[in-house]
Amino acid sequence: MQDGFGRKIDYLRISVTDRCNFRCQYCMSENMTFMPKNQLLTLEEITLIAERFIGHGVKKIRLTGGEPLVRRDMSDVIQRLGRKVKSGELEELTLTTNGSLLEDYADHLALHHVRRINVSMDSLDPIKFKEITRGADVHKVLAGITAAKNAGIKVKINMVALRDFNEHCLLPMAEYCAAENHDLTIIETMPLGDVGADRKLEHIPAEEFIAPLAEKYSIEPTSFKSAGPARYFNVKPLALRMGLITPLSQNFCDNCNRLRLTTDGKIFMCLGHNAHVDLRAAVRDEGIEAVDRLLQKALKLKPLRHEFNAQLDGSAKILERHMNVTGG
Repeated sequence: MQDGFGRKIDYLRISVTDRCNFRCQYCMSENMTFMPKNQLLTLEEITLIAERFIGHGVKKIRLTGGEPLVRRDMSDVIQRLGRKVKSGELEELTLTTNGSLLEDYADHLALHHVRRINVSMDSLDPIKFKEITRGADVHKVLAGITAAKNAGIKVKINMVALRDFNEHCLLPMAEYCAAENHDLTIIETMPLGDVGADRKLEHIPAEEFIAPLAEKYSIEPTSFKSAGPARYFNVKPLALRMGLITPLSQNFCDNCNRLRLTTDGKIFMCLGHNAHVDLRAAVRDEGIEAVDRLLQKALKLKPLRHEFNAQLDGSAKILERHMNVTGG
């Protein structure tokens, strides 16, 4: 598949639920209203749509949320899509999770061909972690990460950069990741949904955020590439591989290779735009074949770049949908 700008599209991110057992301050409001369950894609709809995308050239699928592991039939979703990896139809099935349920799921993930996962964790400090998540326990997450590692799953830690909140948490996080052989990715905040906070105060460019790390260690660019938009660096002599995802300070849209399937079955061609096509309605009204027609429409609608910078400085309206609906 190619979009209107000649970019190859081979990566699909699927938000399987908007529900989450955390309330991270940059992701959702404290008193979040979730979608009625009849609006969510069913297990069968998720797998059928995913199969259609695989048939059109998608090679990598990431399951996200909300927190994907809170979905009751998540074991079945993982098992069904894992079969596509086993058959060779899909190169990779991955997961982004807050880690709180990993102790229960690690062996199941490994059994069904999930070889690597991303775990969102913005601080190792129990007090800071509880504050940013509005009540979660970092020790539960750390236990889940250990379970995943013991199951043979490669773990990457995603750390959102927040001004005047967790800059001092970076060094302990980097040293923890190096000791445990986890990659670390620093992510700039993105303006999505009303979360009850002033985003102008919390945003910090990734290069500024990692300054404390650069004072102590050598940060050198590397040619390593993943399926996502991160630029990677080796942190020496710490023996840490670190990625930077910089949608605001250093735009990476020229190489975008992904589409996003939301919890309620909409395909968003860009995280920072509202243009979408509704696969759920089409599939329920017309059958799975409707995916083929709408997929071509989606590729034509994919924009060249996001509008996060304009949204952050006030010259464009901040998108109303939250990250937990679109998929992190």
